Amino acid sequence: MIKFKKTSKKEDDLTNHMAQPKKTLKKLIPLFILLSLSALFLFSYHPSNLNTTKSFSFNPSSPLTHQNFTFIIKVLTFNRLESLSRCLNSLSKAHYDNHVIHLHIYIDHFQDSPNGYVEIDQNLNLSNRILDFVDGFSWKYGEKLVHYRTGNAGLQAQWLEAWWPSSDDEFAFVVEDDLELSPLYFRFLKSLIENYYYNSSNFSPIIYGASLQRPRFVPGKHGNKMQIDDETQLFLYQLVGTWGQLLFPRPWKEFRIWYDTHKAKGLKPFLDGMVTTGWYKKMGERIWTPWFIKFIHARGYFNIYTNLLHERAFSVSHRDAGVNYGKSAGPDSSLVDEKSFDFNLLKLQSLHSLKWYDFCFKEVSPSRIIRSSGDLVSVLHSVQKLRTILLVNLQQMSESIIRNLLCHFERLNIQNYVLLGPQSSFLLDLARRGYPVIDTDQFIDSVRLQSSINFEKSDEELGKEVVVKVHVVRKLLELKYNSWVVDSDMIPLSSDSFLDSYDHANDFTLGKNFKLVFIRNSASALKIWVDNVVDKVVASVATLKTRGSNATEGNFVNLVEKLLEQKRTTFNSVDETDFSLNISYMDANQTTSRNEKKFAFWSPEMGSERIQKRLEEFAMWVVDSDLSCNAVVCHPS
Repeated sequence: MIKFKKTSKKEDDLTNHMAQPKKTLKKLIPLFILLSLSALFLFSYHPSNLNTTKSFSFNPSSPLTHQNFTFIIKVLTFNRLESLSRCLNSLSKAHYDNHVIHLHIYIDHFQDSPNGYVEIDQNLNLSNRILDFVDGFSWKYGEKLVHYRTGNAGLQAQWLEAWWPSSDDEFAFVVEDDLELSPLYFRFLKSLIENYYYNSSNFSPIIYGASLQRPRFVPGKHGNKMQIDDETQLFLYQLVGTWGQLLFPRPWKEFRIWYDTHKAKGLKPFLDGMVTTGWYKKMGERIWTPWFIKFIHARGYFNIYTNLLHERAFSVSHRDAGVNYGKSAGPDSSLVDEKSFDFNLLKLQSLHSLKWYDFCFKEVSPSRIIRSSGDLVSVLHSVQKLRTILLVNLQQMSESIIRNLLCHFERLNIQNYVLLGPQSSFLLDLARRGYPVIDTDQFIDSVRLQSSINFEKSDEELGKEVVVKVHVVRKLLELKYNSWVVDSDMIPLSSDSFLDSYDHANDFTLGKNFKLVFIRNSASALKIWVDNVVDKVVASVATLKTRGSNATEGNFVNLVEKLLEQKRTTFNSVDETDFSLNISYMDANQTTSRNEKKFAFWSPEMGSERIQKRLEEFAMWVVDSDLSCNAVVCHPS
């Protein structure tokens, strides 16, 4: 266990004595002098101050908090004695700097042999040699534990049953026996733990660990080629790396419970569009990674990787013959050592400055949360396409319907959108996954600091939604962007559904059915929008409520329509059924009716269960039981 100094009772007592009378203080002066001289002596001879010893630090800045943590190496082995010997010897030569490091070795049993006693005796002899070697292997850094199975468990069980964290301060480093580790690997992992787990400014609950292998594989079919610039030394990537994987305790516990639940219910880790799904269909339960990948996709988690250049890594797989390789393939990269590695090259940057990549190796931008108008510009610039942006209102729609809509966006490669919703754990989760969101509660608070906006309590929710939309549309017009404003009770059917309007003569197009608004970028539209539009919209909300209008009449479309009528501005009113499918009543077998349609929508009176059932009938329900997309669709950039 790695221990950091805590304040002792004696030190606390010393602090209390300092408040005593001068007579007591005088008695302590010699003690203070002695302590000061001792501290000066120790500092002067600290190794980092000696010219004969080169100091080592991956990050010169200390984390904000230090915690005790337990570090356990989990070595998984089967029948490769030479591989195991190479692996354990490399682990024993690493620099642990007087920290307690536990070594747990899991030896899988050989399978029952159909070829008689000759093969059984050979397997027994090999197992005895492995056990003799492990028993005789000296591990001076901490506890050595050997688990020799009574039956063949296989690689999946070796991984999944190797660890159940005893606390949130216990970390497992899982090593298969054909790996070889750099002498520097622990110093690097310790620095990662301190900087990205215990440093509150760098911590994120969606990081599940770190891989020491050289990144080289993209599992998403038709994904981007893995190209990382030389300046990028650390990055985050969703894919697990089995060649030297550090696991954080909470995500691993979460995975194990998720795995148990899905396995007990007979669910399979199928994820369309992923190469790993093909592996599972071929190898079944002999491998574990498709399960973990499915879990990571459902949760939106990420893994830390290094980019050390020249095909180097802290962990090297020799790819010896076994479950994953029919015959030995040789080392996949070069091992980093003290002679070939410049310690100063690798700096642990702040988490927000690192690059993040999904299973397609497409860069994503987590935590894009807009809380004020000052946050708008950079996000709007990053998502616009053909100078057009879609604003999607999430209020009054269930989480499952919203996630299904976002999966359609991903399938169609629609990226030019921003989501608007009230402050919630769901909105925060969307932001963590890389979706750009506007927190309407915090945004309206920032607006109120600049102008006097007040609603009656009964008007509050509608008022906040409308005012935020008005402000965002104004900013879009100032940036010379076109605006689409829609609710989440629709699904686009083509990738260009939101790239053009349906009337080139007018600046404004308003829908009659599913609250669709299009505002073309123009000087005339901007002039209308900036002319006390917020005050007029606020007044309109109050007027509608005063008249006893129902909620549907108080939506954004109706308010914009009244505003344009007051200003005597022409606009185009469209019936969306002319270019959309209303799935509320339509027969799902009428496939010919889908031709050249741009949207599917439904009646606002339909409940979530009914909506899901209808979408399933139209083959438009594309989320699984975890409410995550049932496919990874890569769009090469």
